[in-house]
Amino acid sequence: MDYSLFDLQEHMAKIDAKISKKANPLARINQFIDWETFRPDLEAAREKARTHERKSNAGRKPVDVILLFKMCILQNLYNLSDEAAEDHCMCNLLFLRFLGLEFGDNVPDANTLWAFKEVLKKDNVIETLFSRFDAELRENGFEARVGQIVDATIVQVPVRRDSREVNELVKQGTPEAVMDWPKNTRRQKDTDASHTKKNSKSFFGYKLHLSVDVYWKFIRLWSVTSASVHDSRVFECLLTENSDWFVFADSAYRSEDVLLRLERAGYIPCISYRAYRNTPLTAVQLRWNRLWSGFRCRVEHVFGCMKGRVRGVLRSIGMGRARVCLGLRCLVYNLDRYSMLCERKQEGGAIMA
Repeated sequence: MDYSLFDLQEHMAKIDAKISKKANPLARINQFIDWETFRPDLEAAREKARTHERKSNAGRKPVDVILLFKMCILQNLYNLSDEAAEDHCMCNLLFLRFLGLEFGDNVPDANTLWAFKEVLKKDNVIETLFSRFDAELRENGFEARVGQIVDATIVQVPVRRDSREVNELVKQGTPEAVMDWPKNTRRQKDTDASHTKKNSKSFFGYKLHLSVDVYWKFIRLWSVTSASVHDSRVFECLLTENSDWFVFADSAYRSEDVLLRLERAGYIPCISYRAYRNTPLTAVQLRWNRLWSGFRCRVEHVFGCMKGRVRGVLRSIGMGRARVCLGLRCLVYNLDRYSMLCERKQEGGAIMA
């Protein structure tokens, strides 16, 4: 096949036109997100994680932290492994444009990306980045309004196949339970995850707890625990600043003690009533549950968006890496939603959904 002199330029022009389309989330995110906001925290985290002091400025320069951070964003948007992220960033011109690279530029490899995420695992860096962007949201007019919704979802990981004795020792936190495992086996067995049951089905993994503001549907706080931790254990830790004092949650969070503490703190608890054996809900309680469910359902939109992008089990080992992966999911959701609302605002449309 013969190629003309300007084939590459024409092809890149088509790519630019594709990127500029409204349906492309990468162009929208790049347009409205100020990536330099994250640079100070990322640079400080990498410098702190450096194992040796840099003696001079000679030699190859380190990879730009914003480039690596944007590769992590692509991973979460398209559910890619480290190796797949490297391959797609080398071959996909849409990804190259998002990263600010040209055809033929060097792309960080999978090991570099993995090492960067290990930096994010230390000193709660991902929580710092999330808080930084939440402050940006509030400064740009997206302060939390109409109350907050607290809920949790189970995130599964590959199930460990061990004997009951070993599982019991791991559950008790006994270090001898894993000392006999070979080094490679210890790397591939997640001893921080745990089992739980929901609707008579057994799950193994972690729980992602969210606090979402009702009006904008932004995630304001998040927490990760093992799956066996009850939702109510981290309920009050997720309550955050909001212009209204309503707190919406399902019946798993309802107890007399929780209601009393919320009222003492000045909140207005809107927690669904729970039916018990031989004690069905009254007509008034059913009406309250129906009213509150109209607000609580908005958190399911958030979970649905996140799970729609990332299907299957979480491919990470240990609580530290799970916090990085799930924290990035929450941050990516907020970045995407913020860019979408900014685009609607720019076009003069209604920005609440």
